[in-house]
Amino acid sequence: MPVTIDALAVDAAAERLAGVVLRTPLQPNERLSAATGAHVWLKREDLQPVRSYKIRGAYNLMSQLDDTARAAGVVCASAGNHAQGVAFACARLGISGRIFVPATTPRQKRDRIRALGESTIELVVVGDTYDEAAAAALTDSAVTGATLVPAFDHPDTIAGQGTVAKEITEQLGHAPDTLVVPVGGGGMISGCLAWIAERHPETRVIGAEPAEAASMAAALAAGGPIDLTSLDTFVDGAAVRRVGEFTYATVARHSPELYAVPTGRICSEMLALYQTEGIVSEPAGALAAASLGLYELAAGSDVVVIVSGGNNDISRYSEIIERSLVYEGRKHYFLVNFPQEPGALRRFLDEVLGPDDDITHFEYVKRSNRETGPALVGIELGDPATLGELIARLDASPITFEIISGDTPLYRFLV
Repeated sequence: MPVTIDALAVDAAAERLAGVVLRTPLQPNERLSAATGAHVWLKREDLQPVRSYKIRGAYNLMSQLDDTARAAGVVCASAGNHAQGVAFACARLGISGRIFVPATTPRQKRDRIRALGESTIELVVVGDTYDEAAAAALTDSAVTGATLVPAFDHPDTIAGQGTVAKEITEQLGHAPDTLVVPVGGGGMISGCLAWIAERHPETRVIGAEPAEAASMAAALAAGGPIDLTSLDTFVDGAAVRRVGEFTYATVARHSPELYAVPTGRICSEMLALYQTEGIVSEPAGALAAASLGLYELAAGSDVVVIVSGGNNDISRYSEIIERSLVYEGRKHYFLVNFPQEPGALRRFLDEVLGPDDDITHFEYVKRSNRETGPALVGIELGDPATLGELIARLDASPITFEIISGDTPLYRFLV
């Protein structure tokens, strides 16, 4: 498949998008600058009308349809953000559309899709993953003749996403030394690479992938796009089982650095963005920022990090906090057998727990015979470094216990 995305295509897309998408702020970030020693800037694509950069690619593609194609309508598949971009473009251009989303798409995103599309779109929920929704959209397009608007694997989509790199350079006044881009299907990083490689080849481009959905790294290792055998959809905006042909070809040609970011690390960054900067980010939106610290950055260099989405479901924050605590080593689970004698639980609280430790979960496993069964105990440490001391006190006590490790079915049930 020929690769047709170049800097001129990105420049042309920028002209089409002028006055339609926001020129989102480029903001210096003190917290991340202090942590890395570089001058870190956040490109706030979460402030777009659809709260993600996906509006760029969708509108660039749809605005070029001829009258016949517009009359036939469009169809797309999305985990949520691309759907909002298509819905926005449908309403703006007066094109009817059918949008397929997986059942894992948060309700908040579904509501936004309907609101942005006004009366122009039909929302169809199908399957549990983006790939299942994509298959349904492809079938719909073949049957109805509607134009398929890919979330990432189309030259016009890629060129639209790449306008972010052009915009960043114009706002900064020069090309950044390093550009950190989130990677799902590869549309954003492909567009940025296509423009940067021609106009500012000295810029280092880094791609951040979810560790449990690193489909671009898998494609590069295999020499072409392949299906991931397992896929964690927690980072729903970037959880793609297979990258595109166009996106793979562009990434393979330019060979950016790719880093896999653990889910817990992403959750910690989401909380830091919210608590320090007041930024409500979805998991994919915090993906690029969460990768900082996994690689070296030159002191004093200009580093731009794309905050790619702000469509987070508020009901997910309890899980986000839990995953963050586990990743940071603050939260641990144990199966505890207390001695069958009076005051055993009290001595556990007084003699085993540290002064800054808290019990955050306590449940007897055998509900019908609590006196003889083990208890499932979740402990949040005041300091992650004190885990060894806690275990030493458990060993010295008459309590028998078992640490619930991260590779057990019970642990996966808890977190």
